[in-house]
Amino acid sequence: MTTDRNEAEHLSPAGRSAGGDAQPLLQDSVPSITLIDPSVAASNLGDFIIMEAVRRELAELLARLRCFTVASHERMTRFSRGLIRQSAVAIVGGTNLLSSRMWFRCPWKLTPLDGLLCRRIVLMGCGWYQFQRRPDPYSRWLLRSILSATHVHSVRDSYTLARLRSIGITNALNTGCPTLWSLDPERLRTIPVEQGHAVLTALNTYFPNRRLDGELLQLLCRAYRKVYLWPQNPADYPYVRQFGLRIHYVDPTLQALDELLVREAGIDYVGNRLHAGIRALQHGVRSLIVEVDNRAQMMGADFGLPTAARADLAGIARWIERSPPLALRLPRAAIDEWKQRLWASLGIVEPAGGAVARAYQPAARRAECGSHDC
Repeated sequence: MTTDRNEAEHLSPAGRSAGGDAQPLLQDSVPSITLIDPSVAASNLGDFIIMEAVRRELAELLARLRCFTVASHERMTRFSRGLIRQSAVAIVGGTNLLSSRMWFRCPWKLTPLDGLLCRRIVLMGCGWYQFQRRPDPYSRWLLRSILSATHVHSVRDSYTLARLRSIGITNALNTGCPTLWSLDPERLRTIPVEQGHAVLTALNTYFPNRRLDGELLQLLCRAYRKVYLWPQNPADYPYVRQFGLRIHYVDPTLQALDELLVREAGIDYVGNRLHAGIRALQHGVRSLIVEVDNRAQMMGADFGLPTAARADLAGIARWIERSPPLALRLPRAAIDEWKQRLWASLGIVEPAGGAVARAYQPAARRAECGSHDC
C-alpha cells in the first residue's frame, strides 16, 4: 500500500518501526494536542519568555503531533473549545493562572461552560495567583472539572501544590516554572560573586511601590557606572521615567534584551521582574530577583533562586558588593517524571537526551551556531 504523493507523511506516535524506519501515516491518524497560551493577546513579555520555554521543553512532542493554540487570557470561543475536545490533551503553559477566586480578576478567563466541556487540561509549570485564602466552592468545582484526573500536572512551586491538594487534586508534581528547567546548576556556579560594572533592572508595575522602587533605582545608580532598564510591560517605561534618574532604556523586545545580556560583559541583573531575572540567568548573568509577590518568594524557597525581600535594601546592597555562590536546586526527578508520563500517555517514548536534557542557548547565541531551534 502506498500513500498519495500529495499527502503529507507523518511519523507515528511510536516514532519508528522495529527496524528503525519512519512509519508514514495518513494525516487524520496523527494525534492532536492544544497549547493554552498566555502569550496570545498579552502585553507582558514575561509570558513570551514562559511560552518559549514551554515550546522548547515540548519540542520532541510538538515535532510528532498536530498542535493547536488557544488563548488563556481571553474567553474561549466555541471553536477554541472544539480544538480542545478533539485533542488528546490540552497543555497550559505556565504563569499565574490558578486562583482561589477563578471568577474575579483571574488571568485565566474560564467560564462555567468550560468546566462542562473542557476536561483534558494538563498544567505545565502553572502557579497560584498571589497568596490567597482557601478556594471558594465555584473555584474548587471549576478546577476539579477542567483539570485532567488521569494525567499528572506540573506546578510552579510548593504553595501551588498545596493549594491543589487542598481541593482534592493530588495528581501533581512540583517541577518549578519551565523557564528554569534548562538551567545548568554547574554552569551557574561559575557566575562571578563580585559586583559588575553595569546593571540591568526591570520594575513590576502590577505591584508598584514608589518609595521602595525609587530607593532601589537610586541604590543602583550609586553602585553601578551604568544602569539599564528593560520595559517588560508597556507601563514600565513611563513609570520609571517619573523618577528622573539617569537610566539607559533598552528596546522593549526579547531580541534587544538578549543582545544586551550577550554584549555587555560584566553586567548584573537586579530587579523585581521575575522573568527578566530568569532570562538573565539563562545567559549566565549574575542576578538578584527582588520579591514583589508569591512567585519569586516561593521559587527562592523551593529551588534556591536568588531573591531578596523588597524592603531589604541593606541586604540588596550587600548582595551587590558580593553575593554568595548560586546553588540552584532543580527538581530534575519531578521534571523528568512529568515529561515521561505525559509522553507515555500519548504513546510516545521520549528519546534519550531529549528536551529535558538539552542546555538552553539564548537566541543571540543560537544565531552564532546557525541553530534556529525554538
